[in-house]
Amino acid sequence: MIKRRSLRTIGSLLVIAAFIAGGLAVWLWSNSNASWRAHQERAYVAGINLYYAVQNGTVPAEEVQIRALSPEDQVHAANGAFRQISQAPHAARVTIVLISADSANSQTGAPLTMAILSPDLTYKLAEIPNRAYQTAAEKAGEVFRLVASYCTDPVVLAQMGSAPWFEIDGASVLNCDAAPADHRMWAVLLAALSMGVILTVILNLSAEFSQFAEQLRSRRRIGGPASYELPGPQELQEIVAAVNSFLEDERQQLSSRAAVLSGVSHDLGTPATRLRLRTALIPDSELRQKLEADIDSMTGIIESVLTYTRAEMNVEAPRKLSLGSLIDSIVADYQDMGKDVTFREGSDIIVQGARSVFTSRQGQSVFAPDRDVTVMGRPISLERAVTNLIENALKYGRRATVALEADAQTATIVIEDEGSESSAADMEALMAPFQRGTNTATIDGYGLGLTIVAAIAKMHGGSLSFKDTPVGLSACLLIDRG
Repeated sequence: MIKRRSLRTIGSLLVIAAFIAGGLAVWLWSNSNASWRAHQERAYVAGINLYYAVQNGTVPAEEVQIRALSPEDQVHAANGAFRQISQAPHAARVTIVLISADSANSQTGAPLTMAILSPDLTYKLAEIPNRAYQTAAEKAGEVFRLVASYCTDPVVLAQMGSAPWFEIDGASVLNCDAAPADHRMWAVLLAALSMGVILTVILNLSAEFSQFAEQLRSRRRIGGPASYELPGPQELQEIVAAVNSFLEDERQQLSSRAAVLSGVSHDLGTPATRLRLRTALIPDSELRQKLEADIDSMTGIIESVLTYTRAEMNVEAPRKLSLGSLIDSIVADYQDMGKDVTFREGSDIIVQGARSVFTSRQGQSVFAPDRDVTVMGRPISLERAVTNLIENALKYGRRATVALEADAQTATIVIEDEGSESSAADMEALMAPFQRGTNTATIDGYGLGLTIVAAIAKMHGGSLSFKDTPVGLSACLLIDRG
């Protein structure tokens, strides 16, 4: 047998895994941010050094080199035809940047014009910070920072005032090869993957408990398991084992109860027969009838209790059957005996649809009633339940009318009486064992009929309820179609 991990172990492992994954994702994100900030800072410093070198005519820093354009390219640049120079990328996108001289040097200084040719994009100059008292050199540094923020291989041309155009070779700080590896996407993927794994484990654990709860709720329905074997953590296995043990004890108690009642019923058979024979010798007919009624009542109570116990035990195997045919045969038997019992056609079933996207009204579908309703059930138990309800309708009213209503999930057997003085609330109270109405002196019974019907409805995943009608009372036996 495979040993299942406990929820404590699983929870601890999930917390540790979440901590490790979260720490690694944060480290990757922070390390990438720091690397990119350092890379952009190098580009910023290179841009400042370049501006001062061009302005003063000195040699720039080693990260940036200046090369003169060929005469032909010089002509193209002077005419603004930057895409026609020999170094221009194919289908280049041109970004023009004009950096004015500082206010202190506005009379003598010349503006710096830069043309950035990129094969992929046009740089958004609005992203360049424009601070108060910002120098021209700092503006050039911010331009380099912006260009270095994107992975592209730009061609940068520049001109100081009306001097000739020149090319700036800043591949060591501007090109893709100079950019650090960006692990932020990996950090996001790691965080998303970790969250997905943790949520999957948690949802699976929750689903295992929910599955067991659903099976436990339906254990008395058709096809409900006698015991459970479910995957899951150690705590769930312990719960399942405890429930299996409880169900086994319950079945043994019911079996013992049924065996005792069956033995009592059998053992009472011989004394009851002797009592009937001796009662037949009593010359007083009135006394003889009273004794025979007492004997019948005694044996009837034992048989009713035995029937109820067998219904609780679900001893009958379920099978697929036609509920309409079953009710037809029951009603036909009563009609053969001259009882006023009829099978009425059910009403149309109206199914509400969703709202239309064109109107606010809900659509409706109408299905004609059909007596051929197939269910998965126990035919003997269902016959006993319907018979008990019909008997009640005939006892408390003048006639019984049976109807069958169904939808995709459930089927409802409706038994209506006529002339009953009982209300739905009164009948609900009589569903408890050995509860009888106020007219027990004139109507035979032992107070277990409705209890047996309710037990049969429950084992079929349904319920028994009552409704008041204008002419009497209506009993509704709802069952799951399985």
